[in-house]
Amino acid sequence: MEPEPNTLVKQFIRYVIPSIAAQWVYALYNMVDGIFVARGVGEQALTAVNLSNPFLQLMFALSLLFAVGASTVTSILLGRGECRQASQVFSQTVLFLGGLGLLLAGLVLPNLERAARFLGAQDPETLLLVQEYLRFVAPFAPAFLLSYAFEVLIKTDGYPRKAVAIVILGAVENCVLDWLLVMVLHKGVAGAAFATGFSQFTLTLIYLRHFLQKRGSIHFVRFPLRLSLLLREACCGFSAALTELSTGAVTLIFNRVILLCLSRDALVSYAIVSYLNSLTVFSVIGVVQGSQPLISRCYGRQERGFCRRLLRLSLGTSLGFCLGAALLCALFAGPIAACYIGPGLPELRLYSQSVIRIFVLSFLLMGVNVSLSGYLAAVECSGPAVLISGGRGFVLLVASLFLLTRLFGGAGVWWASLLSESVTLCLGLGLCFQLRGRMFPPAGPQA
Repeated sequence: MEPEPNTLVKQFIRYVIPSIAAQWVYALYNMVDGIFVARGVGEQALTAVNLSNPFLQLMFALSLLFAVGASTVTSILLGRGECRQASQVFSQTVLFLGGLGLLLAGLVLPNLERAARFLGAQDPETLLLVQEYLRFVAPFAPAFLLSYAFEVLIKTDGYPRKAVAIVILGAVENCVLDWLLVMVLHKGVAGAAFATGFSQFTLTLIYLRHFLQKRGSIHFVRFPLRLSLLLREACCGFSAALTELSTGAVTLIFNRVILLCLSRDALVSYAIVSYLNSLTVFSVIGVVQGSQPLISRCYGRQERGFCRRLLRLSLGTSLGFCLGAALLCALFAGPIAACYIGPGLPELRLYSQSVIRIFVLSFLLMGVNVSLSGYLAAVECSGPAVLISGGRGFVLLVASLFLLTRLFGGAGVWWASLLSESVTLCLGLGLCFQLRGRMFPPAGPQA
């Protein structure tokens, strides 16, 4: 893959559109669970699913930590023509993530009550529902870690369309199983958890078949165990993982602050804006992950002009998605709230609509922040990338939450994300100005 100036945009589109579609499907997994559970069981069960989401986000973050790092390292190696070394990186990463998934399942299953309490379940009914969800989703932890990683790595292998086709297949399976287990067989949150986990298991088998057939540039080979390589991958993928991991940690903190400053009903409103936020963040992550193999390969070949143009394309596309998402959510806040809240709770519906219109203002800045962090990670400027992703995703967000609730009470909860993204944007632009000499390779053809 050697891009020319007149084909770079086509390659960007070829990689980014399937990547965005795949990320939408991942975001819809939880949204579909929420809709089926809310309609088939009740609002209390929706709260339990929302409280359990940080566990799913933890698995996604662990997978991204090494998958994005492996994709970056592999892409640079492929750009240099070192295909054997790229396959060794791939093989070690897959084996490690499978073992990590088994370890995670082994830690959670014997400690379901502790895990549920840690996730924020307090009253007895919610505690039992969260335990039930974890009991049926935790055994699939290896499949979660591997399927997420394979989706990233199959794009690195040159098959972005195949990646999205496989992910869509998993989404359809998840929807069918949700309908069957929750609405028809009335298995409640256990059915929703099993549907999500089993669909990830199916995806893992399909991805494995692709790599075992050795159709692309990377496949399973014997490899020397190199812990330094895992560390390098973790450094490259840390900003992407931190974006997702922070989402889980922030969900825990927001849930506790909402219970202290507002009410348990407000958790339903937060669950709705969390789904919307996830869909938007995942769209931007799709742009970042889709462009990452192209950026890393161009960086490895020292093609300075192409790197600059890819950064502009990534920023423009992410900003466009975020502006569109903010506008649509603001215009259709009523129907969105109605998907999750029945007509018997009109006050909660109206309150959730106002919450949606406030929260989505943060989308206007989020796209630029995530794209800058993703580009810096793709060219192995790991430290600055972590500062941006960690700032917007956790440190500045939590600080904004506590500051605004101290000043304005419970109403400040919904404005915290906007303040965090604003401060992060200033930080990101300042870092990029300081790093303008490191962000691009020293020389190469101009786009």
